[in-house]
Order: sequence, then structure tokens, then C-alpha cells
Amino acid sequence: MATLYHFPFCANSRFIRLVLAEMGMEPVLSEEKPWERRDEFLMLNPAGQTPVLLEQSGLVVPGAGIIAEYLDETRGLGLTGRRMMPETTADRVEVRRLLEWFLVKFDQEVTGYLVTEKISKRFMSSRDGGGAPDMNAIRAARINVGYHLKYIGYLMARRRWIAGDHLTYADLAAAAHLSCVDYLGDVPWDDDETARDWYARVKSRPSFRSLLADRVPGMPPAAHYADLDF
Repeated sequence: MATLYHFPFCANSRFIRLVLAEMGMEPVLSEEKPWERRDEFLMLNPAGQTPVLLEQSGLVVPGAGIIAEYLDETRGLGLTGRRMMPETTADRVEVRRLLEWFLVKFDQEVTGYLVTEKISKRFMSSRDGGGAPDMNAIRAARINVGYHLKYIGYLMARRRWIAGDHLTYADLAAAAHLSCVDYLGDVPWDDDETARDWYARVKSRPSFRSLLADRVPGMPPAAHYADLDF
């Protein structure tokens, strides 16, 4: 059985948890606090970042994008109608473009700020960078999430799912990042009904249940967080 090293509110880890659940895989989940930089974890991934997938064979697959590609190569063909990557080259390019958008751009402009400042810092020592949240970073992230939400709404006004006619990695990556922001109550859902309706569809899937059950000790989620009907 594979092991997934993850941090519950690392959005890229959440993305891989969604992927694995959609593929019908149930790995052992090993929570990792990246800021602790444990020697054992650094041996698996010298970058010190989650997620990392450790196969039973001993193969180490680090990073959300790499894990997603690896799972498609090794399991995708056996998923028939549930494959998370399209068949055509052009459609696969579009999924990869949007993966980059959410796993990197959205993370750098929104999720990384909010999760670090509002969650991770609560558990980090001062030596590791813990302490009071940087309100300037939080304000910037709250502004940035607005235009990302509008972009999702723009895509969904023209497509059935974010990257096209079928659910793909792009939807799972976007929803994973928004789920972290939504826990904190920082998604302005009233600004774009189309994006909100899409997110409701994704978070209603069985693969989302474990994410909606995650809790930060001493910090309850926004009231609508686990409400499938908002």
C-alpha cells in the first residue's frame, strides 16, 4: 500500500488526496509538518515540501504535479471513463496549463499566504517563523482570490468543467485550493454564482468527504464549509 506524506491544509496535498480518492486508491496518510524539516522526510524529498507519495516498492514521487502525472501514467489507462487526463494532446495541454495556474500561481498569490499566516504560524515555533499573522499578506491574498474566482466563472460560463467537457485534474486542483480558503471564510462566493455552482458540484463528490472532515485545532471552519448546498 502506498503512503502519502501530506499536511492537511497544504492545498497541493489536498489535490493529491482528491486524485487518489477519485482513482479508488486508499493510501496510508502520514501527516507531515514541512516547517519541522525532519531528516527522515528530507531524505524522501530534499525540497522539504508536501505532498510526497511513497510506493510500496520504495519509489518516491515528490510534488503534486509529478504525482499527478505519475498516477496517470501508471493507473490512468485502467480507469476507463474515470481517467483524470483527457485523451487528445490539445486537451491535455489545457489541463496542464490550468494545473500550473492553480498549483503554482493560485498558491503563490492566495493559498500560500492565507494558510501560512492564519494556520501554519499557529503551530510553528518562533525559530521556524511562527508568530502573529502578517495582515498585509492576508489582505493581498483576499484581494487576489477575487480575480481568480472571476476567472473560474469565466471558464465555467463556456465549459461544463474547468478544462472542458469532463472532470479533470484541473477541477480537483482548483477545488483543493479553494477548499483551504473556504475553510477560513475568505472566498467571496457572492461575487460569482457560476464559480460557486461549480465548486458545489465538486465538493459534493464522495472524494471530497475526507477534506470536509479536516479541522484545525482551535479554529472551526466557516459555517458553510461542509454544507454541500452552501
